[in-house]
Amino acid sequence: MTAADTSRRQETTLVTSQPSGAVAASARNSSAVYRAVPPGIGASSCSAITVSSRDLDTTSILRRVPTDLAATTIVVVTWRGRNHVGACLDALQAQHRDHRVLVVDNASDDGTAAVLAAHPSCPTVVRLARNAGYAGGIAAALARVRTPLMAWLNDDARPDPGWLAALEDTLTDDAAAVAAQLRRVDGAVQSFGGGLTADGHGHDIVSGQQPPFAFCGGAALLRTAALRDVGGVPTAFFCYYEDTDTSWRLRLAGWRIVSAGHAVVYHEHGASSALGSPRFHRWNERNRLLMLLRCAPAHVVAYQLARFVVSTVAIPLRAAPGVRSAPNHRVGLRVRVLAELVSNLPGALLQRHRVGRVARVARGTLWRQWAGG
Repeated sequence: MTAADTSRRQETTLVTSQPSGAVAASARNSSAVYRAVPPGIGASSCSAITVSSRDLDTTSILRRVPTDLAATTIVVVTWRGRNHVGACLDALQAQHRDHRVLVVDNASDDGTAAVLAAHPSCPTVVRLARNAGYAGGIAAALARVRTPLMAWLNDDARPDPGWLAALEDTLTDDAAAVAAQLRRVDGAVQSFGGGLTADGHGHDIVSGQQPPFAFCGGAALLRTAALRDVGGVPTAFFCYYEDTDTSWRLRLAGWRIVSAGHAVVYHEHGASSALGSPRFHRWNERNRLLMLLRCAPAHVVAYQLARFVVSTVAIPLRAAPGVRSAPNHRVGLRVRVLAELVSNLPGALLQRHRVGRVARVARGTLWRQWAGG
């Protein structure tokens, strides 16, 4: 099953917010491109209407002004984002570059839908029947994007007004993705993109002088066609490592990943997930191994899987009590990771084969070039 097929199964309704009293246009071309109206112009309130998924491409947002200039659809995935998604949409309204906005609501139950419906930008919203995670939300959006470029943006992120323009202007012909500079709300640098350790862990690059192996999924720009060509987004990951996995597959296909240090986003890191929690560590450990299964050289996969199994067995025998109590060293959590890895093994091996079929760069060549960076 493809990512697009998965997203169609998960989607229940598309909500297009419109100014009260506005009549939806039905022409496909009229909904192709929009530019946000400056604050204070046009209607001040929106009313949500629900349409079936097949009507997605024939519904326009009359709160926005048609233009032929927008190249990017900005995708915001939200889950229980009532307290911060409004600020994200405010920042998108202030962008200097024309764009479209598509919000994927992961079955929020905290009033997020009301915030989206009331926002003056009147974003298009795809509401999922269940929480499909960040990866599932991006996959649901990818099936609907009609622009050549697609930006990923966390719902707890606030991009500077020049963010999108900087990303688009940095995208070279040989690059499939551009990483932004993420800063914490206190101004400290969080990421200029992602690196790859010698044992296949992803990590944030905090120096603008270091070229990134991967983009950070919290704020990045991708070529829509290139993303589809390499298989889309790994929905089984739910969240974490979907960005590094996607970057790896793009690089195997011969694309570059570049960084735009002047494309600044302020990010409330962890606003939608509990960093350091058992669930966080479970997703990270599982998805790292799934990513290696899909993308890494065979000898790296074999060594890292064996290492994880051996260390899991050794923890209750050799580790100090303080180590055993850490979430990522709890035997029960690691056994669950292994069980989920086994259940996902057929799909991961199938994806490994598909990745290999479209690869233009040898797995070993890419590993030697980037692992340890």
